[in-house]
Amino acid sequence: MKGSLVILAFFILGLFFGYFHFLPTEVADSSVSFAALCALIFCVGVSIGCDSEVLHTLRHTSPRLLLLPLCTLGGTLAGCLAVSLLLPQCRITDSMAIGSGFGYYSLSSIFITEYRGAALGTVALLANIVRELLTLLASPLLARWFGPLAPISVGGATSMDTTLPIITRYSGKDLATLSVFHGFCMDFSVPFLVTFFCEL
Repeated sequence: MKGSLVILAFFILGLFFGYFHFLPTEVADSSVSFAALCALIFCVGVSIGCDSEVLHTLRHTSPRLLLLPLCTLGGTLAGCLAVSLLLPQCRITDSMAIGSGFGYYSLSSIFITEYRGAALGTVALLANIVRELLTLLASPLLARWFGPLAPISVGGATSMDTTLPIITRYSGKDLATLSVFHGFCMDFSVPFLVTFFCEL
């Protein structure tokens, strides 16, 4: 929770700096955002590559559980479709692109800003932060009402990093590796799905 609040605080600080033009215009250039994006993806790859236990534990996981990322993807996109039908002013592709962030706000919001503008990028950022906060705050209730896999699915891409401790606590340590695998699959799908829906 503290990490999410820190990120939200930096976002608000960035809005403040941008609005009052406290930084050189070169900082707001898209090439800087792209460089930051590449650095983030590199760090995700390093963190997965350093964990030698992930592949070993996945070999002993039930094959049915490995379908959880597909269930998360399908459920999220179905929810986004329903929201776009309830909000006629929201384009279906915009709603799908925002949902395809799966909680990975730093990545999806950059892509959406590049393709659809800063306004929709800001909505994507806030929507993904809310998803992470919901996982951090509601995991005890999600696990109790819907089962131990629910917090992992709700966590989306964050289930491999920021929400992993809370997921492990309420879903059980035996699902920690599944949570990392789930988060990796969601992370991997974000750039492809977000750009796909943005280009429609």
